[in-house]
Amino acid sequence: MKTKFIIPFLAITLLFSNATYSNTASEPDPDKDRVIVYVLKNILSRYHYVQKELNDDFSEHVYNTFIDGLDPNKRYFTQEDLKEFSQFKYQIDNQLKDTKIDFYKLVYNRFLAKLGTAKDNYRALLAQSFNYKKNEVIDVDYDKIPFAKNESELVDYWRKQLKLSILSRVEDAEDLQNGKAKKDTTFKKKTFSELEKEARKDVLKNMNELYQRIDELENSDWYSTFLNSVVSGFDPHTTYMSPRIKSRFDQEMSGKLEGIGARLQKKGIYTHIVELISGGPAWKQGDLEPEDIILKVAQGDAEPLDIVGMRLDDAIKFIKGKKGTEVRLTVKKKIDGSIKTIPIIRDVVELDETFVKSSIVEKDGEKYGVIDLPRFYIDFNDLSRRDAAKDMEKEIERLKSENVKGLIVDLRDNGGGSLKTAIEIGGLFIEKGPIVQVKYRDEAPLVKNDTDAKIQWNGPLVVMVNEFSASASEIFAAAMQDYKRGVIIGGKQTYGKGTVQNVLPINRFYEKYPSDLGALKMTIQKFYRINGGSTQIEGVYSDISLPTRYSYMKFGERDLDGALPWDKVEQAKYSTTNTYSNFADAIYKSQQRVLNDEKFKKINEYAKWLKKNQEERIYSLKYSTYKKESENKTKEAEQFKDLYKFDSNLTFNSPKYELNLFTKDTVLKEKRVVWHKNLKKDIYLNEALNVLSELKMNKNYTIVKQ
Repeated sequence: MKTKFIIPFLAITLLFSNATYSNTASEPDPDKDRVIVYVLKNILSRYHYVQKELNDDFSEHVYNTFIDGLDPNKRYFTQEDLKEFSQFKYQIDNQLKDTKIDFYKLVYNRFLAKLGTAKDNYRALLAQSFNYKKNEVIDVDYDKIPFAKNESELVDYWRKQLKLSILSRVEDAEDLQNGKAKKDTTFKKKTFSELEKEARKDVLKNMNELYQRIDELENSDWYSTFLNSVVSGFDPHTTYMSPRIKSRFDQEMSGKLEGIGARLQKKGIYTHIVELISGGPAWKQGDLEPEDIILKVAQGDAEPLDIVGMRLDDAIKFIKGKKGTEVRLTVKKKIDGSIKTIPIIRDVVELDETFVKSSIVEKDGEKYGVIDLPRFYIDFNDLSRRDAAKDMEKEIERLKSENVKGLIVDLRDNGGGSLKTAIEIGGLFIEKGPIVQVKYRDEAPLVKNDTDAKIQWNGPLVVMVNEFSASASEIFAAAMQDYKRGVIIGGKQTYGKGTVQNVLPINRFYEKYPSDLGALKMTIQKFYRINGGSTQIEGVYSDISLPTRYSYMKFGERDLDGALPWDKVEQAKYSTTNTYSNFADAIYKSQQRVLNDEKFKKINEYAKWLKKNQEERIYSLKYSTYKKESENKTKEAEQFKDLYKFDSNLTFNSPKYELNLFTKDTVLKEKRVVWHKNLKKDIYLNEALNVLSELKMNKNYTIVKQ
């Protein structure tokens, strides 16, 4: 009956690569904390895809994950602390069953005390110079090094970490002034002692700013870390989202927000304008500019609220608001330091970087379209608004009107999104049939079909992927591969996330609680290709594998602790297309080109070099040795300095409909100019275009029965 239970609460069905969400603030509330634990343990135990027993192994996972979440770099806790914490190592499961959080309270309160000690430590250490002639090293593989034995050794950990930061800054400063001296013989270099003093001052400033941000965090921030150490015991993609993070998540999914349309950043005690979003209310109003400082915020003609010193998340809460409402910002202008009150009417702001965009390129006398899809976005609160599937259909129609011969769909770095839009986009390229299979715990798989016989694009298709293409991206790429509808080109394999999450508001399970309890993003399904294989762990293997800088790096689903295993189900009933007359030949030609291309050979060497350096985690803290080791790496890197210098000699242009927008939106025009320059220099896109131009359609392609 689990399917029937979950469906009414199916607020958002999602497919995402592994993502970490920052924590959020709330007032300490012991009752609320216990209520959340109570609801989470019941939802997870009953409805998560994995039926997991809360036992000693689970307890140990929570114990290790929470401590690591608070202290990943071994800066706060000692083995003496861990000895005290260990009384709960195999008791957390029992505490959760009894809705107790004694372990959390002990570790959290100790952590708060340690934060105060840490400030004293780094300030005292940075007050004087270190011994840079001492022959010693630091191991920065924090996953493997032990916690400090005691407070004395902990201070030495701090000393080494700070010393490494200073060495890096001094080296950069020396290189910078050496470069200036070569250009200007009268340039006077600073001594090592002078540079070291400046470096300590800079490190102190950065540390103070870091701990200022940490001091702004509250109990609920750290409690979110604890809750995520609990829910991650089921799988890496199950996460707790506090109310504010849920709001941010919805914004990212829909690609829109209601507010003034400005990106903000906290610098010291002030909230700065970083960027105005093109087409947003602040951009249209015209008075607000980047680097202006917001001092006060008023809701219409109400009394203004001073936000100086306020944490950024709280300041944003007052600046954002419903469409049509007025906010009045008291701003210190960057240009002249004057104080000005700027009224802005809030509106729906669309985040351009979220949405589909396209370009047209001419190659060998033929036009081709390139569609960039950053994510599979949708607004679940208003399904009538734009989403990835609607926009893709519209963008393809526009490209067809300009007579493009072939189409590239670029899914590189696309971490996923909505299952619904993934299925609908798959349907744009086939007549009709299954796109993906999904399976609940202990149930038979369900086949999700495209039921619309219309084919929006029936021409040549190439799909670009890389190691960060995940979830919904893998569904689409796998479907196109299984149907033999398009050529998949990119890294050896995609990310490998074959699970589906639901976002469930916790208050729906505890309606009597008066305030927002946040939400649980929970894995409820696994999805499978129509050929029966899972993309979990394995991902989608490219038809044409291109070397990338990440070729030998360890990341992806297969490298996550607790990732669900690969398996398979029965193949769905589908028929492949006989779209191309030279499908295998086009792939073979590309493979041979890549194999013999000097640039791609060099990229492969670079990937191996990066892997080697990734594994080297020990650094000398004797400056002469540190400098020599760094110079050796710099010399090694010289062979790769021109690695990505490439020019396809092709010209990319916006489709005609966008050209009309540029007269009103110069920011959009500038963004497209930058994008097109990057496309011109993209060696991977260039090879994708080579393949696309070589694909030959069957005059009347048929469906091949399986």
